Amino acid sequence: MIGKDIRLERIINRNTGKTVIVPMDHGVSVGPIPGLTDMKKIIDQVATGGANAIVIHKGMVGAGHRKGGKDVGLIIHLSGSTSLSPNPNAKILVCTVEEAIKLGADAVSIHVNIGSDTESEMLSHFGAIALSAHEWGMPLLAMVYPRGPKIKNEHDPKVVKHAARLGAELGADIVKVNYTGSPQTFREVVEGCPVPVVIAGGPKMDSDEDILKMVRGALDVGGAGVSIGRNVFQHRNPKKMVEAISMIVHRGKSVKEALNHMS
Repeated sequence: MIGKDIRLERIINRNTGKTVIVPMDHGVSVGPIPGLTDMKKIIDQVATGGANAIVIHKGMVGAGHRKGGKDVGLIIHLSGSTSLSPNPNAKILVCTVEEAIKLGADAVSIHVNIGSDTESEMLSHFGAIALSAHEWGMPLLAMVYPRGPKIKNEHDPKVVKHAARLGAELGADIVKVNYTGSPQTFREVVEGCPVPVVIAGGPKMDSDEDILKMVRGALDVGGAGVSIGRNVFQHRNPKKMVEAISMIVHRGKSVKEALNHMS
């Protein structure tokens, strides 16, 4: 599995064992929202800021390809649905591992909503992609969220730790889940998942301090980093925000030190 190990080092810092990922796959689900209209520009900003990897759909690989600038790991997202669908939680496969390899991907990612009406189909897709990724030595990032009729709170530690464990059980190399709101409860998530766990950023937050406190809290209890989208690419200064997050993730800096960097 040397191929997978080499690819993982392109999306996870080999010295810290942690990662700063910026997902930019939102164009499929909600269209060209602010921050994602000029893909080359935003990719350059987050790469320069020190992001380890980005997540984009296959059609954006060419649109976001840069001739120069700092390198950044490429994770191609294989799942899709739109906010216009009668059931936005029903993710289907829109790309294959083989396509991603041809496009130069360092890893692939899938999205699964446990508790949704189509959970069984998404789990079946998860299993098939995990098998294909394993055969090709391709790292797999699983974004697993509790979403559906029975889910009252997507940040409930009980359902989040179930989501994380499911990702590991079905073959993901990295699992992305919601932050549970406190280091104490997120510790349960990390302890129950034998593969690296990164936190989602969620909707745009009100302050830089809130974002950085969430990052620090997750790292303090064993989190492996972040996969934060809107709170980075819709920030007034995406480069600075990635730098601040990276200070916490890779250098162990405090929220205060990271905030001082922002000013």
